[in-house]
Amino acid sequence: MTVFCELTQIFTDITEFFVKNMKYNYLIVGAGLFGATFAYKAKQAGKKCLVIDKRPHLGGNIYCENVEGINVHKYGAHIFHTSNKQVWEFVNSIVEFNRYTNSPIANYKGKQYNLPFNMNTFYQMWGVLTPEEAKAKIEEQKAEALNQFIIHNSQFIIDGKYQPQNLEEQAILLVGKDIYETLIKGYTEKQWGRKCTELPAFIIKRLPVRFIHDNNYFNDRYQGIPIGGYNKLIDGLLEGVDTLTGVDFFSPAGIAGHTEISEITEKCPLREHWREVADQLVYTGALDEYFDYKLGRLDWRTVSFEEEVLDTPNYQGNAVMNYTEAEVPYTRIIEHKHFEMFGQEVYDCPKTVISREYSTEYKPGMEPYYTVNDDRNNALADQYRALAAQESNVIFGGRLAEYKYYDMAPIVEKVLSLWPL
Repeated sequence: MTVFCELTQIFTDITEFFVKNMKYNYLIVGAGLFGATFAYKAKQAGKKCLVIDKRPHLGGNIYCENVEGINVHKYGAHIFHTSNKQVWEFVNSIVEFNRYTNSPIANYKGKQYNLPFNMNTFYQMWGVLTPEEAKAKIEEQKAEALNQFIIHNSQFIIDGKYQPQNLEEQAILLVGKDIYETLIKGYTEKQWGRKCTELPAFIIKRLPVRFIHDNNYFNDRYQGIPIGGYNKLIDGLLEGVDTLTGVDFFSPAGIAGHTEISEITEKCPLREHWREVADQLVYTGALDEYFDYKLGRLDWRTVSFEEEVLDTPNYQGNAVMNYTEAEVPYTRIIEHKHFEMFGQEVYDCPKTVISREYSTEYKPGMEPYYTVNDDRNNALADQYRALAAQESNVIFGGRLAEYKYYDMAPIVEKVLSLWPL
């Protein structure tokens, strides 16, 4: 893979680089999964791409860093899952995926519960042994809650059906009070930074409840982690593609602030001069930033991580542990080795790495993670999308550029569906 991410190489060969490469078919802004997959398909089609990213590394949010022999997911846990055979075979043609199955645990005041909600969860919560007992318990609590809501808010009955007025009411009417208060309320309030009674009901359209003993979080046919980590996937996708890291599409300072590199700074910010570099632009950055926030800023939630190396081979016995009580400030702890190490392999690696995950309000300069799908942001995003549709020779793709939450597999599926262009 031709990677121009070493600044020393950029300094010495930059003039030759642009003369040799002339103009690209595609300038791809963002070296995450959308950008890397697009570059791979474009290269297969005989197109020439330049991929840039403002971060000092490739891979976007699926980038991993090797710490103590463990691939650490630097931007939060990423588990690939899909029922699309074409997508699964595609990513496995780049790198083989392992057998990891996501089976998170919830910790509430020192007691642990299996997720998603299934017969193991119901036994841990109520001691019930049969699906009939579990169903009866949930239905009893749902009926009791509905009766109370109707008594106190009868004005919200429409066409004979009560309309939940917030996320709390919606969740209780779906799974009952015990599951809501133990496993949903505190976690959700930490994740969104506001009370469940202040969140709209539509955030939770459904809550999966399984009346079987099944701790597999996903219903998809395929899931796993790339053997050797996600960097293997990105490196495979970008093999033979020109890449530049430390390049901000919007910055007039060019590469990492090095204004002395005239060959690049003459074209910086690339936002204004990208058509001199490429015929078409693939943009995966923030939608509102592309338009210089001229309609206003979209809201995001973001995440911060507190990473710690521990002198023990096995800290929590599971990759993902959610902390669902409001008094614990972090939402979950990730123990990274469990994504790729199984059985004795866990103990053959003498140390472990954990990340405590904190959900916070987004402020300019932070990394945007999750869209805020309320009326204001949905309307504003639609206005920006209308502007995007008018841009010639620009493809907007990915969660930031579309202001839409995506798992990884749908991103790959979307890019595959674009080709042939």
